Amino acid sequence: MAQAQPELSGRRTLARFVLLRGLAFIYVVAFLCLLRQWEPLIGARGLLPARLYLDGIRGAAAGSAAVYLYAPTLFWLGCSDAVLRACAWAGLALSAAALGGLANAPLMGALWLLYMSFVHVGQVFYGYGWEMMLLEAGFLAIFLAPPWDPRPFQRKDPPPAVLPWLFRWMLFRVMFGAGMIKLRGDSCWRDLTCLLYHYETQPIPHPLSWYFHHLPAWVNKAGVLFNHFVELIVPWLLFGPRRARAWAGGLIALFQVALILSGNLSFLNWLTLVLCFSCFDDGAWARVLPERLVALARPAEPPCTRPRRAALLALAGLVAILSVSPALNMLSPRQAMNASFDPLGLVNAYGAFGSVGRVRREIVLQGTLDPDPANARWTDYEFKCKPGDPGRRPCLVTPFHWRLDWQMWFAAMESPRENLWLAHLVYKLLMADRKTLGLLDRDPFAGKPPRWIRAELYEYRFSDPGSKDWWVRSRVGPYLPPLSADDPQLADLLTAMHWEVR
Repeated sequence: MAQAQPELSGRRTLARFVLLRGLAFIYVVAFLCLLRQWEPLIGARGLLPARLYLDGIRGAAAGSAAVYLYAPTLFWLGCSDAVLRACAWAGLALSAAALGGLANAPLMGALWLLYMSFVHVGQVFYGYGWEMMLLEAGFLAIFLAPPWDPRPFQRKDPPPAVLPWLFRWMLFRVMFGAGMIKLRGDSCWRDLTCLLYHYETQPIPHPLSWYFHHLPAWVNKAGVLFNHFVELIVPWLLFGPRRARAWAGGLIALFQVALILSGNLSFLNWLTLVLCFSCFDDGAWARVLPERLVALARPAEPPCTRPRRAALLALAGLVAILSVSPALNMLSPRQAMNASFDPLGLVNAYGAFGSVGRVRREIVLQGTLDPDPANARWTDYEFKCKPGDPGRRPCLVTPFHWRLDWQMWFAAMESPRENLWLAHLVYKLLMADRKTLGLLDRDPFAGKPPRWIRAELYEYRFSDPGSKDWWVRSRVGPYLPPLSADDPQLADLLTAMHWEVR
């Protein structure tokens, strides 16, 4: 590793290199998630087809051009499975190139446009805060990257001075917004008890979550205090002098690592960790990067060209104007969590876990081959990651994201009428649809269509130390009654939603 390089203090060549590589890694993960899941979720025969969604918007807009701002996506030009597949593969190829060191403004712009196109047709499966975060950070990356030459250490286009400040402003909104929504939200954040429940009731726990849950109560209460310190106090240091910014970045990064170790929150914490990179200049990065890279960054950085300076000034002005609503939102007693205030979501308001569940409820789908549901032997469907079999170890999947598992967590807190896609999922399983079954851990009927499927609601809690199981569960009651493929009410719903009926 390289020694400290005082002459690199305040410089940004290494900082740009690391930040762009970090964002490229997140893009790689995001497009891998897409390639594994887009077809059964939003494909032509998916649970919520993108084409039907766009048709519905177009019909409601009655020819208005505002439809394109409501859902800004390339897929207005075509939304076939072939187009979706090609765009997903193109996104993965471009993000891999950026991860390998080739990144310029057109490439980063293409990544932003492709991913935004999927987010705006992904409906509930893409309605999460980290999608907004990636799009905002991805938009800033277009201006951070060299305009044309994709090489990481070329000399014609120096890293802009304003971009680290814009990334830090985004990091401030992510952290401070999360802190404020906690203080205004659940009382357990104020009495320091939220972490007594959070590890057990979070969307997708992983193996260490069990151990975090069983820490002494005083440790988890101290964890809430640390959470408040990092989310409410530390973010203000992001606008301080060099040393203060480095301390802020280090503390926020440490906090994100702790969150990564305690649960599967997709790439939320990984992306926040990448935003922390903007807190360190080349002098800091020279301490941890190989000497070979540091040597490439030593030559003096030339000044920005006049056109580039003008573009960066325009960007800073745009961000300042668009920041008014997110800033007011953070100060509002009715603060909205993960909200966009402009059609493209260029500057957003963020927040996470404003409320924490005290009890974990899970929807367990069960099928049977028996003809009579009243006297049937029911078999559980196991999902990729969400709790099911009490004896199955929680999975470790972060930064990857199984979107159906996550949405099932939301559905368990709502009624079936608020989650009509779940009836479509049941129908797909009744048809033994191969693509849909690919979203689950395994097919308990080995490709054979079940006669009936029902959904039961269970309460789950972590097992006590010494138990051979990870979970203890107890039945709450039915969530969906037994349904067959020829159920007339199910057929009526599928027809009304324009979903395919075989």
